[in-house]
Amino acid sequence: MIQGRLDQIEEDNEMSFLEHLEVLRWHLVRSAIAVIIITIIIFIKLELLFGVLLAPSKADFWTYRMMCKYFGMCVKDIGFTLQNTEMAGQFSQAISTSVSFGIVLSFPYIAWELWRFFKPALKSKERNYAKGIVFFSSILFFCGLLLGYYFISPITIQFLGGFVVSDLVINRIDLGSYMDTIIMMSLSTALVFELPMVVYFLSVAGILTPKPMRKYRRHAVVVSFIASAIITPSTDMTSMLALAIPFVFLYELSIFVSAFVYRKRLKKQKLEE
Repeated sequence: MIQGRLDQIEEDNEMSFLEHLEVLRWHLVRSAIAVIIITIIIFIKLELLFGVLLAPSKADFWTYRMMCKYFGMCVKDIGFTLQNTEMAGQFSQAISTSVSFGIVLSFPYIAWELWRFFKPALKSKERNYAKGIVFFSSILFFCGLLLGYYFISPITIQFLGGFVVSDLVINRIDLGSYMDTIIMMSLSTALVFELPMVVYFLSVAGILTPKPMRKYRRHAVVVSFIASAIITPSTDMTSMLALAIPFVFLYELSIFVSAFVYRKRLKKQKLEE
């Protein structure tokens, strides 16, 4: 009763469109400030960041050692050398990489600011549904980022960097091309890991239910294996399986999330009847 009264008060005090824009502007400003601060910190510790990003270009990288130890797939030579061909190339790459990871590491705070912006527009029931959104979306994001960095990126770099059409051609990879590859692969996987959160909100909105997701489970498995085969250019089955399994797990987790929301909605409907 009290909560319903509070919701009514909030509805009566609705802001105009321009007022909403002003509120959004300040949320974005604070997010931008957080990105700038973290970017500056990263730039100061630039050697540490590039040490992490350049690690997959070395044959003694953790992933290659584990592949050799458990699967017998040993990497003795990475097959290429990195180079810079522009006067300001390394400086430009340092700036763009710092900004990219400033945004990445600011993800939890940016998500929290966006949540604060949308929260007043939600009813009490919707707010209860959305509890923990920042925490779980951040966990999924960084899990995907780590998978992309430790698995997808090294395999892609090792295969493409070491691929030759003739012994007369030497692979000298531009630093920008290398960085674009490792960042794109890692971020793409991080975004894919947000699937359960997308399914959650679609389920809360009543757009998606677990029934069609279960119906197309086999199709999703096939798509996961096809996507894994495309993402990992390596021809061995081990790499494809190791990537497809997390994708299938994500889909199954999404079904569980959708079913949880659906059961909760049915229970609430029964109580109201």
